[in-house]
Amino acid sequence: MSGERFLKGAKITGVGYYVPEKILTNADFEKMVDTSDEWIVERSGIRERHIARDDQAASDLSYEASIKALEDAGVKAEELDQIILGTATSDMIFPSTACLLQEMLGAKNAAAYDLTAACSGFIFGLSIADSMISSGKAKKILVVGVEILSRITDYTDRATCVLFGDGAGAMVVEECPPGEGILSTFIKTDGKYSDLLYLPGGGSRSPLTEETLKKGEQYLHMRGSELFKYAVKAMVQAAKETLDKAGLGPEDVDFLVPHQANIRIIEGVRKRLKLKKEQLVINIDRVGNTSTASIPIAFGELVESDKKIVKKGDLVLFVAFGGGLTWGAILFRR
Repeated sequence: MSGERFLKGAKITGVGYYVPEKILTNADFEKMVDTSDEWIVERSGIRERHIARDDQAASDLSYEASIKALEDAGVKAEELDQIILGTATSDMIFPSTACLLQEMLGAKNAAAYDLTAACSGFIFGLSIADSMISSGKAKKILVVGVEILSRITDYTDRATCVLFGDGAGAMVVEECPPGEGILSTFIKTDGKYSDLLYLPGGGSRSPLTEETLKKGEQYLHMRGSELFKYAVKAMVQAAKETLDKAGLGPEDVDFLVPHQANIRIIEGVRKRLKLKKEQLVINIDRVGNTSTASIPIAFGELVESDKKIVKKGDLVLFVAFGGGLTWGAILFRR
């Protein structure tokens, strides 16, 4: 949306996250594929990642994160006007995982729907929530990012299998006075590069068959080195444009919470924005790349660790990049 604000503001009032108990360490991967802890850490910054149980689906992880966010906001599920859920690993093709979550929460008055924007999904969801609330079409919205990437990861591919983890994050967004809460948003896509990160099988173009399963089309495919080139540039663009809309600069930001894709990408963004390391929120070493869920998990951990760390009035910038290609940013005042 443009920098022009409506008569109402939208504010993040509740935060929650959930990561499964099971952990896969780099030492575990040394037994599975030809890799080493040193190789993984040097190239990604990841030391361990959480993996969902066989009996857990995206809706289950979403539920755990959502009840924490609702409790943090002091909002009851039946008060929600909408549930916006970003994911690339939904329970099933339809109904939406948001609808399943709606039933689990008892959010009987909400309109619930999924969106797919890969790793930028949570940013896209927050942007929609901001527009809905600022325009007066909703007052309370639950935004969720969730992934069970372990279900679409090829654990024989040493280049990709060490990167991904499972988890969910959620935030409650509510109406507030204009000028408070979310200050500006930016989202963008470029389908020309859709072949850099994709899941070929299971859709209408290539339904899952014995033949496609043999080809490994049920697993994600990634051209990492090419993605890296676009990721840093796109995330820096999103950050600068979002700050420009609010009449602010990188030096005004108290916390930058980037998508936790790769430590080298994160450092590249930090350096181009000329940010100090203490402005950066990083948890990739402990959770890996959780795609849509990475930003709300990282921010949720930050808030949970010490309620005094993120103070009232602090400026927080979320920025993400993902397959599609998609990218975006959200700037808000805590």
